[in-house]
Amino acid sequence: MKFTLKAALIAIAVVFAIALYSGLYTLEEGQQAIVVQFGRPVGETVTEAGLHVKLPFVQEVRRFEKRLLVWDGDPNQVPTKGREFIWVDTTARWRIADAKKFLENVASEEGAQSRLNDILDSVVRDQVSSSELVELVRSASWEVPEDDALKEIPKEREEELKREIARGREEITRTILAEARKIIPQYGIELVDVRIKRLDYVESVREKVYERMISERKRIAAQFRSEGEGRSAEILGTMEKELRQIRSTAYRRVQEVQGQADADATRIYGNAYNKNPEFYAFLRTLESYKEKTNTNAVLILTTDSDFYQYIKEVNPGHAQVPLARASGRR
Repeated sequence: MKFTLKAALIAIAVVFAIALYSGLYTLEEGQQAIVVQFGRPVGETVTEAGLHVKLPFVQEVRRFEKRLLVWDGDPNQVPTKGREFIWVDTTARWRIADAKKFLENVASEEGAQSRLNDILDSVVRDQVSSSELVELVRSASWEVPEDDALKEIPKEREEELKREIARGREEITRTILAEARKIIPQYGIELVDVRIKRLDYVESVREKVYERMISERKRIAAQFRSEGEGRSAEILGTMEKELRQIRSTAYRRVQEVQGQADADATRIYGNAYNKNPEFYAFLRTLESYKEKTNTNAVLILTTDSDFYQYIKEVNPGHAQVPLARASGRR
């Protein structure tokens, strides 16, 4: 009898412990919970961290995050207003604002991610297709570069750069956020922020852009080469002109110096030879004898030629007479 009573007490204690354990639950910081009874939410959302009570066995606890959650959409190919096809990669930050409504509509974070994919992708596609590519790339506060930075830019590109932006990238993302917020609250979700992470051309358009960039770079390079060749020709022409001027000046100076030297030499010769004309004639005759000597030629003169007058005057017995006479005339 005592054994039966003891076993019953132990069984009651175990059942009580299990019921107590099943009727208590803890909630960590950064979490919120909904108590569910037979699949339906019961009571208000529990947001305080700590130990809480529920009905054992018949009620369950569904826990959800209170912190910000990340949504990263898949890149989509979207045409802009100007019919340029681009890849758009978008991200967003959201939180569970109403856990009860969240549980009833999407049940879990995976369901919320799927619903965000549908809503945000649709809103982003609408906004991108109604905007120019330049508006998606630039901000409204973008300033036109200075004139020095536009020297290498073609005229058609310069006009595009100077075009004013009505609404920039920030305005488009704010519009996306506002449009999405009109739909998302019914799912118990609060959309905090939406951003465009990346914009890129599709492959076919990217190749054309690269070709255009290469062509433009080649045009600029050809322009630089042409300007360099023109400058080189200008420098070489100036150098050649200065060189001819230097040579002309030097040649003129040489001629002036040579003329002055010839004049001085002629004057000196004249002054020297005028002192004794007979000696000068004798000396010039001897020089002509030396110059006319040629082993390959025969010179035929008559006996009365003046060319050998000094030779004819030479006397074998008085060989020194002409020279002595010439010496006396100095």
